[in-house]
Amino acid sequence: MPVLPLSAGLPETGFLRLPQVLEFVPVSRATWWRNVARGRYPKGVKLSAACTAWRVEDIRKLIASLADVDEKEGAPSLSADAVHSAPHP
Repeated sequence: MPVLPLSAGLPETGFLRLPQVLEFVPVSRATWWRNVARGRYPKGVKLSAACTAWRVEDIRKLIASLADVDEKEGAPSLSADAVHSAPHP
C-alpha cells in the first residue's frame, strides 16, 4: 500500500490548534513551544487571549522542511504511519 504524503490529512487552508499540529509533528508540547521560541517552528496566530492556532500553510512548510532534513541526514523520513503511531512524550 502506498504511503500517503505526511500532509495528506491536512485541510487546504485554515488554522490548526496545537493538538492537531502534534498529530503531524510528533513532539511533546514542551518541545513544540521550545522550538517556536527558538524560531525553528512557525509562530502561532493569537485568535483570542487564550487561543493560539497555526496556519495550515505554515505547518505544511514545516513538515516539508523536516522531511528534507531527514532525507539529507539519512534518517528515516517521516511517514504518515510513523507520525500517527508515534507516542507523544
